Amino acid sequence: MAAPVLQAEIDINAPVSKVWELVSDLRKMPQWSPQCRLMKPIGQLRPGARTINFNRRGFLFWPTSCRITEVIPEKKLAFQVAENHTVWSYELEPTEAGTRLTETRHAENGTTAVSAFLVDKFMGGTTTFEQELIEGMNASLTRIKSAAES
Repeated sequence: MAAPVLQAEIDINAPVSKVWELVSDLRKMPQWSPQCRLMKPIGQLRPGARTINFNRRGFLFWPTSCRITEVIPEKKLAFQVAENHTVWSYELEPTEAGTRLTETRHAENGTTAVSAFLVDKFMGGTTTFEQELIEGMNASLTRIKSAAES
């Protein structure tokens, strides 16, 4: 079953280069994301590179790994989560005042059966979890905006 595309965007009063610097340093992901506690890149930021991640939601902790799927400097960064096949991306677009940053979670081919089971049993079900993800995306973008504008 295909999952919906989840998306959030924000306008930032900072140049694209500054926003890219923040977004493309994956080690900073825990500063932005309410759920990510660690994102450790293995090697250079390039397609095919991997990351090791640790996530937390309340009392739940779980590891994931990602493969970088797209790197277009100052335009787009995307990575696929191995455990559930979702693709997360950040897209940057210049605006008159600075940068529009869009965060998206793609799951057009659905998620894995294991992921769906865990979300259903431990994360309050798909609807609740996806709403929480959108809230987390908005929180992440707000934190990136704050850092870029300071």
